[in-house]
Parts: sequence; structure tokens; C-alpha cells
Amino acid sequence: MQFFLEVLIGGLLSGVMYSLVALGFVLIFKASGVFNFAQGAMVLFAALTFVSLEERGLPRWGALLASLAIMLGLALVIERVVLRPLVNQPAISLLMATIGLTFCLEGLAQGVWGSVVKGLDLGIPDVPFDVKGVLVSQFDLFAAAIAGFLVAVLALFFQYTRVGRALRAVADDHQAALSLGIPLQTVWAVVWAAAGAVALVAGLLWGSRLGVQFALSVITLKALPVLILGGFTSIAGAIVGGLLVGASEKLAEVYLGPVLGGGIENWFPYVLALLFLLVRPEGLFGEKHIDRV
Repeated sequence: MQFFLEVLIGGLLSGVMYSLVALGFVLIFKASGVFNFAQGAMVLFAALTFVSLEERGLPRWGALLASLAIMLGLALVIERVVLRPLVNQPAISLLMATIGLTFCLEGLAQGVWGSVVKGLDLGIPDVPFDVKGVLVSQFDLFAAAIAGFLVAVLALFFQYTRVGRALRAVADDHQAALSLGIPLQTVWAVVWAAAGAVALVAGLLWGSRLGVQFALSVITLKALPVLILGGFTSIAGAIVGGLLVGASEKLAEVYLGPVLGGGIENWFPYVLALLFLLVRPEGLFGEKHIDRV
């Protein structure tokens, strides 16, 4: 039972970090109705920017603030140059635009900062912490606390502020929101800026755990099964979906790995998401859509 709890808690803490990555996808999807394929590239770009600025002599807080400013500026430029000209275009056009943006950001990051794998040390030791006989990683606890705090702040912001209400109106119906005087372009700019800030935090946490490398942009796609389980338009769904994916992949690796072979945690979340699509395709917290013919 002690070992089971250690595996379960470790999976849940990893799931909170998945939730943080998925939150960036949810924000963009709620505002524009498109899956931002470039969110993973934004996570990579943010982490690479921070560690490169720190290597060039900036103090940690200075590198953090500079990276935040760069990511906010980058997000606003993307919204202005890529998204705004495609208003009222088919969703597939926006999706293809974000796919192209992925390669542009990866090429820009490589051209500016280089392609060498970089280590990132946030000063948090990754050593076991004894909680009533259950060993939990200190880094996982810290990362989960930071991710959980950011998710909670954004959830409260979009739930109780004027901008949040405007976002929900835009998510329900773009044309109706415009008719009510809601500035659609301003809402999109705020959402993309928030997604840029989320990408920076996610990049620092995942970069500290796995190293700052181009594989980060692929690893962040683990948020896709999180979104399928929780729903593409729900912040609460991103949290619950992340916890489900994190816990299930760790338990599957430990208990099914000896039977099916290693590396189960790399593909088990996608199998879980596929099975979930057969039962509830809109996700746990997603809205059901009824098409009348």
C-alpha cells in the first residue's frame, strides 16, 4: 500500500504539471475555437529564452522578467499577425496556421539561442521527502504547488472578472459578443498573453525536470489526452484531466509494465483518451453539441 501511494501521489503531482500545459490550449480554444498546435513550441521557446539569458549573465529574476516580457510580446505579435487576419475563416485554416507557427518558432529558437541541450536548475532539490512514511519528491511538490496556484489564479480571473465574462461570451458566440460591444480583438490579445505566461511557467518546470531541449515541444502534446478527458473548453476539466492522465500513466507503467513491456507511460494516456472518446467525446466537463438537421 505504501508503494502504491507513492506511485499514485507521484502521478497526481505530474498530472498537475500536465494541467498547466493543457491550460494554455484551453485558453486559446475557448477564445478562438482552434486547437493551438504551437503551444508546445511556445513552451520550448520560453524555456530556451530563460536559460539562454541566464547563461549570458542576467540574474535569475532578471532573466525571468525579461523572458516574461518576451513571451508576452511574442504572444501579442502572434495574435496580431497570425490570428487576426484569419478572423471568420474556417477552423482548419487556423489550425494549419498554428502548425506552421510551430515550425517557425522552433526555427527561430534554434537560430537565436542554438540547438544544444541546456540544463536548467531552479534551485529545488529533486530528493525524496518523507510524508508519514510515503516518499514524495520535493521538486514534484514544488512544481505542483506552482502549477496549482497559477491554474487557480487564472480560473478565478476568468470566472469573476470582467475580462473573464467577456471571454465566456466570446467562447459561446463570436458574433453575439461583437453585437453586445465586446472587443473581440482585445479579448484575444489578453488570452494569447495569458497563454504566453503559462508557456513560460510550464517551460521552466518541464525544462528543469527534463532539460531544455527540442523534445519539450513534443512532450507537451501529452496535454492532448488531458483535453480529451477533461474537455477542450473547461479549465476545471484541464485540472481533472491532468490528474487522471498523470495517475493512470504511472500506475500503468508500474503494474502493467512487467506484463506488456516498458515505456507504457508514453502511450497509455492516448489509449485512455481513445477509449474515452467512444464513451464521452465532449469530455467530462465539455459542452454537448447537438446538430439539428
